[in-house]
Amino acid sequence: MRNIESPAVLLSSVTKSFGPVRAVDGVTLAIPRGQTIALLGPNGAGKSTTIGLLLGLLPPDSGQASLFGHDPGQAVRRGRVGAMPQEGGLVERVTVRELLTFVAGTYPAPLPLDRVLELAQLTGLRDRRVDKLSGGQAQRVRFATAIVGNPDLIVLDEPTAALDVAARREFWDGMHGLASQGKTILFSTHYLDEADERSDRIIVIDRGRLIADGTSDEIKRVVALTTVSVTVAGEAAWLAALPGVRHLEIRGDRAHLRSADPDATVLALARAGAVRNLEVAPADLEDAFVALTTKTNLTTKTKEIV
Repeated sequence: MRNIESPAVLLSSVTKSFGPVRAVDGVTLAIPRGQTIALLGPNGAGKSTTIGLLLGLLPPDSGQASLFGHDPGQAVRRGRVGAMPQEGGLVERVTVRELLTFVAGTYPAPLPLDRVLELAQLTGLRDRRVDKLSGGQAQRVRFATAIVGNPDLIVLDEPTAALDVAARREFWDGMHGLASQGKTILFSTHYLDEADERSDRIIVIDRGRLIADGTSDEIKRVVALTTVSVTVAGEAAWLAALPGVRHLEIRGDRAHLRSADPDATVLALARAGAVRNLEVAPADLEDAFVALTTKTNLTTKTKEIV
């Protein structure tokens, strides 16, 4: 019997080391059912190890992982989880249809094959041998194997890495349809625009630790700084002392002020009569990501949103 109250994913103080390297360092995380979550982090941050732990592919050194209130292995065996690796995982010398039919047979209530082929943009490739596919086509097959069982949790590791812009858009249209059915989706990506536009919530991991957890807007608002730009004449060092300003950069006749309080900065500029060709550019997710994953002033900034 399913535990209705349990989250889709629960990690409690999970750690994992490989020799002297602590790949995951005390991560605690709960993902409610029905959310679409982006997992971000620089290379080597611990994202893939975290995914391996929550899927039961790796045993934690300490702490616990559960899916829908069950041991990860048990949840996988019950057909509640589908996963898409970034590479590998495909059987050669079989057709796309044969592979998906085999995988579907391991689940108690799989999706209709035609529906899976449509979602994965593989309808015209159903009779193509897997080992004859291009990199982007093989990536679509990996996605198809993740969803064919109609799982409650879909875990995707860099799902659009080999896809062109049009294919990425079509892929996310399909994912939106699955999310609207109440599926829980966890995906890692290096495309920050995907995380910004496609997720309900963003989790950032760096050096094995969870350093930020919130909506895209929350993370951008708390961590990153807004850029206020004006045209200046003559000496401009005084601008660095304006309210909210954390960094001043002069490029030609333009002063670019990185501000934690852009309203106060703009008001101070107006009082000083220095508002010429004013531009205010809100921080984007890339700004926030860079701020989070650098060593400067991380502790104070991230405590507010973790």
